[in-house]
Amino acid sequence: MERFGSLNIPKEGYKAVIFDLDGTLVDSMPAHFDAWCEALAKHGAPKHVFPEDVFYSMGGRPTVDIVKEINGEFNLQLDPEAIAYAKRNAFLEKLDKVTVIPDVVEFAKKIRGKMPMGIATGGGRIVVEKTLKLTGLSDLFDEVVTADDVKCGKPAPDVFLEVAERLEVDPKDCLVLEDAPAGIMAAQCAGMKVVTVPAPLRIVQ
Repeated sequence: MERFGSLNIPKEGYKAVIFDLDGTLVDSMPAHFDAWCEALAKHGAPKHVFPEDVFYSMGGRPTVDIVKEINGEFNLQLDPEAIAYAKRNAFLEKLDKVTVIPDVVEFAKKIRGKMPMGIATGGGRIVVEKTLKLTGLSDLFDEVVTADDVKCGKPAPDVFLEVAERLEVDPKDCLVLEDAPAGIMAAQCAGMKVVTVPAPLRIVQ
């Protein structure tokens, strides 16, 4: 094992590395939560339907899927596509609050050029590309697969399997860095090894 800050990374046993983005490579989750709150409020959702602990537990899942789940649980009729659009725009206004997670980026830079690397994210293409550009990570990865590129988002394994296919590496030979339960489940379902990135819960009192 090799240590990068709070991370313990295996030194061998894999031929490619796949990273989640939000909460793994970049500290964007607080900005995402604020954007969620604004989008839901704009569309008349009660404040209690999406508390911060639930937000973190659903990290990595596509916005539309989460809204559908909220509708089912609280018997609401929120428009998933409209809220996804509002949430995306609200987040883009908060991009200046997003920073890299140093330990993970240090590891990525160390292995750059030594083996294939990709990103598998539940975010949409527009937001992901802007996030990578703002944080200076755009040129670090060989492939970037977003929720827009696959049929089913996390916790389905599709996004990880798509990255592996593009990198031309067998899924069992891929190491994944993830912070969210849905992403960890997705990577495991893809047959990949997983390193969990610590993500301390931020709960507004």
